[in-house]
Amino acid sequence: MAEIKKVTLKSGAVRYRTVVDAGRDENGKRIQITITKDTKTEVKNERDRIMHQRAAGALIAPSKITLGEWIDQWLEYKQRDVEETTIRTYRMALVHVTDRLGHVRLQELTEDQVKDCIDDIVANGRRKGGEAGTRLAVSTADGILTRLKEALGRAVVRKLIATSPAQYVRVSLADKKTDKRERPKARPWTVPEVQRFIGGIERDRLYAPLLLSLMGLRPAEVVGLRWSDIDLKLATLEMTNTRTMIGNVKVLEKDAKTAAGERVLPLPSKALDALKRFKALQAREKLAAGEGYTDSPYVVVDQLGIPRNTRHLREHAYRLMRELEMRRVRLYDARHSCLTYLANAGVPDHILAAWAGHTNANFTKRKYVRPDVEDLRVAATAWDSFHGGDQKAPV
Repeated sequence: MAEIKKVTLKSGAVRYRTVVDAGRDENGKRIQITITKDTKTEVKNERDRIMHQRAAGALIAPSKITLGEWIDQWLEYKQRDVEETTIRTYRMALVHVTDRLGHVRLQELTEDQVKDCIDDIVANGRRKGGEAGTRLAVSTADGILTRLKEALGRAVVRKLIATSPAQYVRVSLADKKTDKRERPKARPWTVPEVQRFIGGIERDRLYAPLLLSLMGLRPAEVVGLRWSDIDLKLATLEMTNTRTMIGNVKVLEKDAKTAAGERVLPLPSKALDALKRFKALQAREKLAAGEGYTDSPYVVVDQLGIPRNTRHLREHAYRLMRELEMRRVRLYDARHSCLTYLANAGVPDHILAAWAGHTNANFTKRKYVRPDVEDLRVAATAWDSFHGGDQKAPV
């Protein structure tokens, strides 16, 4: 154990100093902590505290790493666990934090700094999709905070910090109320709207893929479908492949989003018939194009066999919505309408989750089942019977 030395500063002041061995870092480099105090007793007490924490495995060695540097390390670590598209989403979210707090040393980061950062992100965080520097959606800020908490939680595990300064930070209630008042949530289509759209696009070339989008499949799943995934005799569809977009520019082909996403679905008769007709149409298009046709395994291709992506499918759907003078909604949001319809039709929760490609049935119902006012009329009818004294009121 290093001795405690008396040190006389240029000013004449006397200090006491020692060096404590704090183990080794992740690269095997020796960590030493220098303790300088006014009295020998203070140095001894601090040395004993450090040695006790080291023995207990709770020592937090001093580090100069900044929050920005740690976030970069955490993103590199996360690449082991998540898809490229997810890492890109994490990086885009956390840039809001690194712009504001990236220079702060991780061990000096405070809860107040994190709270002020989140408040500023909500108030001024918009970077695109509107006027830069204006309010950002609370849901987006919540996502940023979730990623920051995860990164700081990992720093706690690595013993870079004792506790996470973001652990108890929340988006303020005032911001949540303002967001709810100024940013009403987009409503998915009602069942009648879905049915009107289906009826209006029946003669469209991409009727079959759009119909699949309107029976609960994700857009990336639809454009990732290959004809080998579909059994037209058994009327089944096997979902194992997706083609998603990075930055709305680059196509990334990968397996299903989760293990539950890999599923086999029975095809409703209308979808089965539409797929048969679409396959026959593609055969005629190939014959007409001759050598100009591109052979592709995918279901969703253009007249020359070139695969279409989610952006193409989305823009095509938006054009059809304009032509039909219908309210514009995202194809992805059609999942809400479809799954709500299945729930209202009495489909059991576990079947609902399996159809959607989810592991957790509670998640499916919480996030995707959204009854509208028409769905609730059965309850109003039940109250009419109750108030009228009918003991056989529907439930």
